[in-house]
Amino acid sequence: MEVLKIATAGSVDDGKSTLIGRLLYDTKSLTTDKLEAIEKTSKQRGYDYLDFSLATDGLVAEREQGITIDVAHIYFSTKKKSYIIADTPGHVEYTRNMVTGASTSQASIILIDARKGVIDQTNRHFFINNLLRIKDVVVAINKMDLVDYSEEIYEKIKSDFGALMAKRDYQDQKITFIPVSALKGDNVVHQSKEMSWYNGQTLLEHLEQLQKADIYNVGTPRFPVQYVIRPKTEDFHDFRGYAGKVYGGELSVGDEVVVLPSQTKSKIKAIYFYKDQYQTASRRSSVTITLEDDINVSRGDMIVKSGDLPTVEKEFTANVCWMDSEKLMPGGKYVVQHGINKVLAKVASIHHKIKPDYSGTEDHVSGLGMNDIASVSFKLNKPIFYDPFKNHRTNGSFILIDTRNNNTVGAGFIQ
Repeated sequence: MEVLKIATAGSVDDGKSTLIGRLLYDTKSLTTDKLEAIEKTSKQRGYDYLDFSLATDGLVAEREQGITIDVAHIYFSTKKKSYIIADTPGHVEYTRNMVTGASTSQASIILIDARKGVIDQTNRHFFINNLLRIKDVVVAINKMDLVDYSEEIYEKIKSDFGALMAKRDYQDQKITFIPVSALKGDNVVHQSKEMSWYNGQTLLEHLEQLQKADIYNVGTPRFPVQYVIRPKTEDFHDFRGYAGKVYGGELSVGDEVVVLPSQTKSKIKAIYFYKDQYQTASRRSSVTITLEDDINVSRGDMIVKSGDLPTVEKEFTANVCWMDSEKLMPGGKYVVQHGINKVLAKVASIHHKIKPDYSGTEDHVSGLGMNDIASVSFKLNKPIFYDPFKNHRTNGSFILIDTRNNNTVGAGFIQ
């Protein structure tokens, strides 16, 4: 079954957790004990409704404060798809959490409180979706029940958001506006009877009909080798296979390929998934590939199509989201983990800090603090094989690791 990963974003009290809880409730994805706990806690708090935010706010501090702090991953399924929702915090001090939650998502839901409209935090949420090249974005205008389901207010918010869309640099992005009431259930799973003026799909209907072409950029196949398979048996004495996952496109038997970094050429002889053989390995499929020529291929090498090579360099510039309390400084040394490869790197320079509210950049930056986003250049001790993030989300992203404690301190997106 197809799996769709979705990131959510919204300011405090916009109703993200309630929206997700409503999705779980209306798709009958809540377990009996979870539903009973929600009913009990809602009564204890004196509510005359079910507080669906309790279905997702897992930390004690979240339940006490009524806000989202950490990234929670929620799983549910329908007859058509399985879903993984990254419930990310919306407050500015948790920008790093939102970036990590959205970095692996194929679609996004930005919530706007109908009473407040587009606010500064909305700029930040849309900027991060733009930065991470999320192709399908739903703008859910929530709490319509608190503005008497006003079509005029809905249209005003759409117009204001349109002005924000004009600032983006990623144009291959579909924006869908849906008026909802997460608390009442309007247009979440079921059509609202209160908004007859809205003729579009419900939130779930929109997610259900998304196709791969709607959420994936057309990319080029990249096959990082994770494991070399050499069975020690009589039947497979000469077998030499390369196991990994296909990213960005398809690989087929007969394709002419190049192995990086050696630049050795060959052709794909066979594609295996366990004992079965296939003619083509599709995007995101985990397979074992054999080549026609007996050449040297090791873990960490990359198999790509001839004539479609990535950049092979010992330096690059990237947009970096800094996640550590200790500042990133020019000259700092870190480990760049790019796919399965780890390479020692030095911060060559910080070009400028990027203001995630579309207000511009800040030059002459001496260092980056937690939640800062900036353009940074690195020099590596050996080459990596990369693509610009805008062309290839998987092969254009990396994480930074502190060499002293092995903590992940930053996430980067190669320009």
